[in-house]
Amino acid sequence: MSKTNNFIFWGLYAVAWLIFVGLSIEAGGLIVNFFFSLFKPELLPNLYQKLDLTEMYKDSRLAFFGIYSFILIISILKAFLFYIVIRLMHKMDLSKPFSVFVAKQISQISYFTLSIGLLSYIARQLTKNLMHHGFATNGLNQFWADSQAFILMGAVIYIIATIFKKGVEIQNENDLTV
Repeated sequence: MSKTNNFIFWGLYAVAWLIFVGLSIEAGGLIVNFFFSLFKPELLPNLYQKLDLTEMYKDSRLAFFGIYSFILIISILKAFLFYIVIRLMHKMDLSKPFSVFVAKQISQISYFTLSIGLLSYIARQLTKNLMHHGFATNGLNQFWADSQAFILMGAVIYIIATIFKKGVEIQNENDLTV
């Protein structure tokens, strides 16, 4: 691998770390918001993203916990997705990339990406339904606006994972015949 490609790979590795840290902070902030919304709702305007769903909590606890569950699960899955990417980039041998570990990690990345997309789509539809029933869902679309992109990206990564699995099989067959 050339120096330029190696430099780009490590640059992307650093970017993946930055994204992971940012997503982890976001997930942590949302978890703190959740507990403050239950125990000290008067402090919510001062907290992260000013996510205030106290009106929804007063009207329907089921809707509140449902929406907040989607928000928390999606944000935690996004952080964990980048944890898997970091683990893949850290342990991958660039001189011999077709390994069982790499194929397994890429498969996991595709499953998490697809899960994020599907959960985001379900949450978006649920939010639209709640809006028709009079709930204030303004500002919630930021958490699942990219659901179609995640679904499409999950499908593409799944195809790549399938190719990597086949590459591992072919490499193992070639190693046995030589």
